[in-house]
Amino acid sequence: QVQLVESGGGLVQPGGSLRLSCVASGPTSRINVMSWFRQSPGKEREFVAGIMWGGNPIYDTESVKGRFTIFRDNFDKRMWLEMRSLQSEDTAVYYCAATWLGEVPRVSSDYNSWGQGTQVTVSS
Repeated sequence: QVQLVESGGGLVQPGGSLRLSCVASGPTSRINVMSWFRQSPGKEREFVAGIMWGGNPIYDTESVKGRFTIFRDNFDKRMWLEMRSLQSEDTAVYYCAATWLGEVPRVSSDYNSWGQGTQVTVSS
């Protein structure tokens, strides 16, 4: 079973930046897509960004395009989410997810493995 571990969350002021990371271990050769989701209190878990091995990144355009960048290291099975110009609406627990599907799903149920989550709080 693939294990995912996120890190890099914390408290940041509005307009600030954070970089989240996710490391995969176990049978990682099965992973084809890695993505970031986030969940705020009282809301459903939502897709933020995802990337296939050898593919272009896909973002939730309405909320994060132009501010967030997802990138990955295929060799080490690591993924990062660079977040800039953070706003209070970005406050959430951010989750790393992985799947062996051949496309980037935006639905959480399409993912096979999840990390434990890392808290991001944007507040002055």
